[in-house]
Amino acid sequence: MENAALGILIMAAGKGTRMKSELPKVLLPILDRPMLGYLLSTVKKYVHPEDESADSPSARVAALVGYGGERVSGYLRAFPSVEIIWQKEQLGTGHAVQTARPWWENFQNVLVLNGDLPLLSVESLRTFVREHMEAGAACSLLTFETNSPDGYGRILRAAYGKKVFVVEHRDATPEQRRVREVNAGCYLFDVKGLSRVIDELRNDNAQGEYYLPDVVSLMNDAGMVVRATAVDGREMLGVNTQAELAAMAMRVRDSLIHDWMSRGVRVMDPSAVWIGPGVVLEPEVTLMPGVQIWGNSLVGSGSVIGPYCILKNARLGRRVELVANVIVEDSELADDSKAGPFTCIRDHSELGEHAFAGKFVELKKSRVGRRSKVPHLSYMGDAMIGEDVNIGAGSVTCNYDGKDKYSTKIGNRVFVGSDTMMVAPVTLHDDSATGAGSTITVDVPEGALAVARARQKNLEGWASKKRQQEKQGG
Repeated sequence: MENAALGILIMAAGKGTRMKSELPKVLLPILDRPMLGYLLSTVKKYVHPEDESADSPSARVAALVGYGGERVSGYLRAFPSVEIIWQKEQLGTGHAVQTARPWWENFQNVLVLNGDLPLLSVESLRTFVREHMEAGAACSLLTFETNSPDGYGRILRAAYGKKVFVVEHRDATPEQRRVREVNAGCYLFDVKGLSRVIDELRNDNAQGEYYLPDVVSLMNDAGMVVRATAVDGREMLGVNTQAELAAMAMRVRDSLIHDWMSRGVRVMDPSAVWIGPGVVLEPEVTLMPGVQIWGNSLVGSGSVIGPYCILKNARLGRRVELVANVIVEDSELADDSKAGPFTCIRDHSELGEHAFAGKFVELKKSRVGRRSKVPHLSYMGDAMIGEDVNIGAGSVTCNYDGKDKYSTKIGNRVFVGSDTMMVAPVTLHDDSATGAGSTITVDVPEGALAVARARQKNLEGWASKKRQQEKQGG
């Protein structure tokens, strides 16, 4: 069979009233990705399959935007091949397809997908399109059975023989509402057949809207072939309420975690770990309870992520150990490095091989070289730290003067005494050292010891004199 040209129209114009949110429904997050992103990812894999032998027809993709359209369009900039069509007035799904007519009339077939189908698989999509084209149907739609059909359009078959009809929940009779087979919101139309009936839609229903499912009835009346294919309902679940959004997030989370475990990742408590869809984990990574990993994070093999660590766009090498309660954002930890507990590493910081950032340490826009240590109670901001450096407890790079940020450079094999304040811009050259409690305001030469503190003065007999004064005062 020769592949036919296909248009894929994604419905992303609705508000999602039952979500009770000002954010457009398709942008509500499932884990850390907007709902729409899951469907777009599936469509992208369908249009550009990794397997060159896959039978996907040539296709173009468009998204119909309306409510919150500027936000949705902004998100779609990450998908430059997706064309944008505006539905200025939201008068129903049928009206949406009417609005997009100048676009879809250029194809032989048009696939219409609801934007809230995050679990739809590329395999199901490919089978659906292939069977429709092989059957030569005017319309194919996907259906599934559910014990909770409220809110879904019902599929009516038996009372009408071989014909298929869809009735919206709001307009269904009590008897029709007992039907468990429902409309999944996926339609594939022959464009010539759709063009014949799309303008016959009427809005004489409870909502005063033009329903796309009514096209099915119009095609039946015109003697066209309409197919309804039942599929696994787990792929077809939509999201219409905040409760359903939370349930969907857990479903996606569980699927991702079990997939990673099948690849050799150890998850101590799958119910207490959250992993985003853009994360990559190598085999033999260990995740302890309470771990969250988001964004485009990567964790190398043999790494151990301790309890309650949070990673976002983090790059961890092999055998990295995060003890507990470590936050890593937009930063990189090299092989065999270690951090925690209670460590914050952020804003494009780097922890070198075998380096260590310990308890209550913060690194911001800083690089810590190989085998260097920042063991505890220190802040390193805008700092470049060389190899084999020891930063004493309570040390700070004073990088901000209230207006501008400045950098601190610390060479190789430097020993920074506890409670050293390094007032940037300042450089501590190789093999230098600072005395504990020093405030460093000028560069320290190579191999030098810098001591910058007031000379200690002991007042003999101070305690007895103080007690005597207190007695006289009493």
